[in-house]
Amino acid sequence: MLDPVLLRSFLAVERCGGFTAAAHQLGLRQSTVSGHVARLEKSIGRELFRRDTRNLELTADGSAMLGFARTILDASQQAESYFAESELSGVLRFGASDDLVAAELPEVLLEFRRSHPRIDLELTVGLSENLGAKLAAGELDIAFGMRRPGEQHGELVWRDRLVWAGSHGAEPVEGPVPLVTYPPPSITRRAAMEALERAGLVWRTTCVTDSLLGLRAAVLAGLGYIVHSESLLPDGLVPLPDGALPDPGDADFVLMRRSRPASKPEAALTAAILANERRLRRS
Repeated sequence: MLDPVLLRSFLAVERCGGFTAAAHQLGLRQSTVSGHVARLEKSIGRELFRRDTRNLELTADGSAMLGFARTILDASQQAESYFAESELSGVLRFGASDDLVAAELPEVLLEFRRSHPRIDLELTVGLSENLGAKLAAGELDIAFGMRRPGEQHGELVWRDRLVWAGSHGAEPVEGPVPLVTYPPPSITRRAAMEALERAGLVWRTTCVTDSLLGLRAAVLAGLGYIVHSESLLPDGLVPLPDGALPDPGDADFVLMRRSRPASKPEAALTAAILANERRLRRS
């Protein structure tokens, strides 16, 4: 294994153009820096610098080592930062919408807890608009939910298409549209009703429930249709053919934080969610 201490001295000599200048920059004696480079050369069995009384330049092997040294030290720093984060502690009040919790988010949170065991995570599940209200009231630190395009709050994680969905083999839509929906102030409820109003269609509400499990059960029972994010559509439900009902538009999934700048636990959870964006989009 290549010693990072030796690699730092090697890079400093190359960067500063000499051993004396490198020693001054590193706060070491010149003999110490020379010794580091000599030990590095011995460990790999190659000469890294071509020296004479006036000039110091890299050999071909020294040029190759330059890239390796930078990569190794960058990786070392990333590892140190990663494991230093495991010392983060405190209570983090996190809110997430029902459809996110029903997909891959629990696995991401489990991995976050393993990486940060001293952070106590308090989870609140609910409608995005209600989570936003709790955030504004100081009851949550960070929330992961939905907003309509054009709204500016939160940090965008991804934009999703909203679709009408029903059960396999659902009857064609005739007469008043049977609507299965969350209660107000649901974003998908509003999107569904606005789309139907624009198209001049009549609807009837056949089921109102505050849980995704209830929505899925009602649709599978043939009670009606829902508007839902396409990438998080519950198992067993299928999008209706394009044009069967008016387009409900898009929605944004966003991270919303109460404080600016974010605390270290908030920043760590935000980074974990952003890093798993593709995974969170279940489809």
